[in-house]
Amino acid sequence: MTQRILIMGLPGSGKTTLAKELKTQLESAGKQVGWLNADDIREQYNDWDFSEAGRIRQARRMRELADRLTAYDYMIADFVAPLVEMRNVFKADWTIWMDTIREGRYADTNAMFVEPEVYDFRVPEQNCEKWADFVKEHIIDDRRRPVFDWKKETVQQLGRWQPWHDGHRALFERLLKRTGQVVIQVRDVQGWQGSNPFEVEKVKSFIRRDLDPLYQGQYEIQVVPNIVHIGWGRGVGYSSGEETFDDTITDISATKIRKELGLK
Repeated sequence: MTQRILIMGLPGSGKTTLAKELKTQLESAGKQVGWLNADDIREQYNDWDFSEAGRIRQARRMRELADRLTAYDYMIADFVAPLVEMRNVFKADWTIWMDTIREGRYADTNAMFVEPEVYDFRVPEQNCEKWADFVKEHIIDDRRRPVFDWKKETVQQLGRWQPWHDGHRALFERLLKRTGQVVIQVRDVQGWQGSNPFEVEKVKSFIRRDLDPLYQGQYEIQVVPNIVHIGWGRGVGYSSGEETFDDTITDISATKIRKELGLK
């Protein structure tokens, strides 16, 4: 049975480039792969209607074409799919979100685009060979990403992350081993004490770029106030502790990194 792979994201995010590379790599692994490119399909049907109704019609068309082409192991479709309804219409077995740019070249698409909450892979950079290889291995082995479980025991990792660096990642990986999932809390401190140059959305992007997609589903990011003390009453079941590392990790300094970047 053919598995459908949806590569979605804003125009200019690298969907078609990744689709071409993923097709090549899957075929090199002995798989039969089809590919539906949105622009090619619109040209074939002479349908350049980018209204909401036109986009939904295009999503249905892509799904119908994928259903007809059953001689493949995988069918890749790359199109923007800005709304949840369009993603639901296509009914992908695997969804890849190209989250590489904040805005595309079309204002109407930017305004319409709803970031997906459900996806299998979030690709944070335009490096098609790297991410095609990662996606290929997971798809062939049918390795689904974990889903963050809000009822599961979880470790809290609180900090400024100005910026997030290799020492922070080492701490995250250490904490992850405790319960299998971590909440990374970002203190909203831009400009505090005449330093901390990065606003929270930038900090979140630093973290995601470093941790995704390897740890996708095993962490959540929360923005919190400028917390300077954590207290609790007795017998509430919490524990706390400092994690220690060797000098190669402890010598990493966000202050030093900021100075190298010419920032306070």
